Amino acid sequence: MMKMRSEQTGRSMVEMLGVLAIIGVLSVGGIAGYSKAMAKYKLTKCMDQVSTTVTNLRTLYSGQPNYSGLTTQVMIQMGAVGAEMLNGVSPTTATAAYNAFNGAVTIEGTSGQTFKLKFAGLSKDACVAIASSDWGSGSGSGLVSIQAGSATAGTTAAGTLPLSLATAASGCNAVGDTNYVTWEYY
Repeated sequence: MMKMRSEQTGRSMVEMLGVLAIIGVLSVGGIAGYSKAMAKYKLTKCMDQVSTTVTNLRTLYSGQPNYSGLTTQVMIQMGAVGAEMLNGVSPTTATAAYNAFNGAVTIEGTSGQTFKLKFAGLSKDACVAIASSDWGSGSGSGLVSIQAGSATAGTTAAGTLPLSLATAASGCNAVGDTNYVTWEYY
């Protein structure tokens, strides 16, 4: 009589569940890491947008006595707002600009010799990080003040720039992505 040998290969159910559990843990860690990396990227991109916009605005108005007539629309039409801030719309047809967090960007000349740049649609963390960065605390920077959310905080005359984390956190207290930061430059 002939005996049949049964050679089974493969993995048991317990081993497969172990592999799936490891894959699940690694996936959750990867997603969390990706989310943090994207938030940091957006924050860095937003800060670059502020710097570039201020530089472009000053260059555009360098021959003017003041910032009279300055609006977001004028900046877009003159090509002084970066293409990435127009969400794929041509500068000739765009009517609004957006920051890296997809919040509205507003630019306006004031009645005096200054202009204001406002980035809206920020989360609390982004608002605090942006508002507490040193945007030029020296007198040569042209920064007059920063308004972080609900709190007007900081003027170069009072020597309170850059904003402290505590001041920025108290101003950036709106729920969700409704915080904003406004810079005023001369």
